[in-house]
Amino acid sequence: MSVLVVLVAGLVAVVIGMGAAAVRAQQLNKVAVVDIAWGAGFVLVALTSAVVGTVLDDGSAWKRWLVTGLVAVWGLRLAWHVRGRAIGEHQGKEDPRYAEMLGGSLAEVGMATALRRVFLVQGLAQWLVAVPVMVGAVLGADWWPAVVAGVVVWGVGLFFEAVGDRQLAAYKAIPKESRPQVMDSGLWGWTRHPNYFGDATVWWGIWLAAGLGSGWVAGLATVVCPAIMTFFLVQVTGVRLLEKTMMQRPGYPEYAERTSAFVPLPPKRG
Repeated sequence: MSVLVVLVAGLVAVVIGMGAAAVRAQQLNKVAVVDIAWGAGFVLVALTSAVVGTVLDDGSAWKRWLVTGLVAVWGLRLAWHVRGRAIGEHQGKEDPRYAEMLGGSLAEVGMATALRRVFLVQGLAQWLVAVPVMVGAVLGADWWPAVVAGVVVWGVGLFFEAVGDRQLAAYKAIPKESRPQVMDSGLWGWTRHPNYFGDATVWWGIWLAAGLGSGWVAGLATVVCPAIMTFFLVQVTGVRLLEKTMMQRPGYPEYAERTSAFVPLPPKRG
């Protein structure tokens, strides 16, 4: 019963978060606002789940608040990082990824299309990915070594995401006429998308801590959730759509030939 209650509460939190993002997107005429709701929405779901678990007095208090902290650090950092691109940078111009998903700008396709193709899809994905967090909030810490392992994996993922973002920001700060054609140093020399790889790794860590840490049944029942996040990052709004644009830039196809697309690997030489 507690699991059902927390899943419903989490769904309500997702609807509120995505609904607020949709209203703001309509005001700014820019669907990319959903990127802020992606990170911040997970924080809202985690906090809601922790409060529900506390009120119901079910599960392990230290585990649910630890997991909430992991989600909050990741989600708030991500929301803050993308805020400029999502609402400030190129005001009124849609992110190419979302223009591809919509089939045009928000003004051209209308809000109903945006709700169906972006906000509904991302809201559903957000709820599914967060299931281990919700379930873990009302279950005990049966396998504490899995919780410890999850924190370690989460840390690796956050490192790739945060450091990759900083390295890319430093590259973009170099005047265009004097910087290399592509960013291929640091973590970007090992994977073309260290930030997306870091995102996926963070959520495998959260699954270990919140899902598998609650026992093998909860772990098996929720293992599909980080797999959905990984699929989403690679095939839906992440790597696949971004690469369509990047492959048109000078030097990028050559960079792609020698550098792994997702999982970090030593660069090819030749």
